[in-house]
Amino acid sequence: MTERLIALDLDGTTLTHAGELRPAVRQAVRDVAEAGVHIVVATGRSLVATMPVLCELGLMTGYAVCSNGAVTLALDPDEPQGYQILETVTFDPAPALALLRDSWPDAVIAVEELGVGFKLSGPFPDGELDGELRVVPWEELVADPVTRVTFRSPTGTSEEFEQLAERIGLHEVNYSIGFTAWMDINPEGVSKGAALETLRRRLGVEPMFTVAVGDQRNDLEMLQWAARGVAMGNAPAEVKAVAHEVTGHVDEDGLVPVLRSLLA
Repeated sequence: MTERLIALDLDGTTLTHAGELRPAVRQAVRDVAEAGVHIVVATGRSLVATMPVLCELGLMTGYAVCSNGAVTLALDPDEPQGYQILETVTFDPAPALALLRDSWPDAVIAVEELGVGFKLSGPFPDGELDGELRVVPWEELVADPVTRVTFRSPTGTSEEFEQLAERIGLHEVNYSIGFTAWMDINPEGVSKGAALETLRRRLGVEPMFTVAVGDQRNDLEMLQWAARGVAMGNAPAEVKAVAHEVTGHVDEDGLVPVLRSLLA
């Protein structure tokens, strides 16, 4: 059988914006996995926030990409935590954070502690981050290399954050801005698409047999990487513009027909 790979974003694609995994989506994912298609979850979520969703999907083996491509996992139910870390890409957060510090009055910053949680400059809104959350002094925030930095404001907009990134000039990092005032900063060259290309080669899947489905700006490289890039109906216009096709809204199980098409 021809080796095939489908990469799935989580929030807004596989999960609703309320974080719900709808039954039809869960069943379609399991049917595609049982058919032998490589399903790779590729998410901006941290490792600790990704693993419970993988368990709910029934994906106990295979691979996953977390933190927008900075972390790649090999899923293994025989491992104590259910995975091995294949690759982590880190960077020094101090230069970017020096530019962002005091740039937005009520902004808070989080730096990821891999497999643990986040170190914070101040409290984040409830439910937005998973794992152990610790408010620490600025010196500790910038002390060590990290896989990802998150910059968040409860009052700003995504458009204002786009303008902010251009104004302060973030260099030698890769950043993506969510549908709210939320900016993820990763090492330069890191993206979901780059991590998926490494996995594609590892799995021996030909480029023409790759599919990716996503809904946000951090999915742009992934949708361009895939031979068949699919944007969700709830995606912004710039994401739909780079996709090869557009499916239904996440609240209408828009992922299901894409998954079912792989079984035809």
